[in-house]
Amino acid sequence: MRRGVAELPLHGGRAPKWLFELMVKLAREIVVLLVAELGRDEFLEKMGSPHWFQSLGCVLGFDWHSSGLTTTVTAAIKEALRGLEDELGIYVAGGKGKTSRKTPDELRLKCDRAGVDADKLIYMSRLIAKVDNTAIQDGYQLYHHVFIFTGEGEWTVIQQGMRPEEQLARRYHWISLELDNPVVEPHKGIWTTRIEPKVLNMVARESVPAQERVVELAREHPNKLVKEYLKMPEFHKITTEMINPNRLYQVMLTTYEKQPKNFETFLTTEGVGPKTLRALTLVAQLIYGTAPS
Repeated sequence: MRRGVAELPLHGGRAPKWLFELMVKLAREIVVLLVAELGRDEFLEKMGSPHWFQSLGCVLGFDWHSSGLTTTVTAAIKEALRGLEDELGIYVAGGKGKTSRKTPDELRLKCDRAGVDADKLIYMSRLIAKVDNTAIQDGYQLYHHVFIFTGEGEWTVIQQGMRPEEQLARRYHWISLELDNPVVEPHKGIWTTRIEPKVLNMVARESVPAQERVVELAREHPNKLVKEYLKMPEFHKITTEMINPNRLYQVMLTTYEKQPKNFETFLTTEGVGPKTLRALTLVAQLIYGTAPS
């Protein structure tokens, strides 16, 4: 995975209306020209590149070192393609905040128009959000999710998370054209102000053994897991202040009933979130010695 370090402070507010309108006009011409000259796949490649995307924001006239570049540029492209999506074969769904939660509905509507398998893209949209919010625990909470796809079913995803207490943001780029495994080194790149010293990265290649152990634990009945906890020395004990035992029990009961076949299906199980994954990762390390990245 490529990692980029750049200024990306978290800024509030929104772009002035006059600026956004100009950005939309310029973005429309750039996208139309790119698709005509280089094709749809190349457009996705460029949007999937953190460096190219950042440069595009500068060309469109937005603040070069602001978290707002991500949200404003993707919003400008989405607006620029309004009425041109079917002609160009490029579609945009999602956005910032509440709009991001409408992504599945937008994808279904636009996939029907494009003749693309909506269920497949909706699944990938949810999986990608789960990876960057749960499998990677870096302290940044996702608040922006944009899914760009073509009539051929290829796609790129641009997500952004924030750390409001420190006024920082972090952007995550994905692209289907270079994706081998969505839960092993899946990113095209991550754009961030700093490298965090303590991160749980369960999609790092080094975490694959830990993934396998977590899935094994997820298939066990919760009662057995409780007994495993009780066998641990006192200094390994997990207290109720650290986790909600009733909530964890219910989630583990769900994974036991579902019997996930791999880490991807475990991660997409309803109810599995950051705390569940942290708890199982810790147990896997204590019992089996499989340390995550």
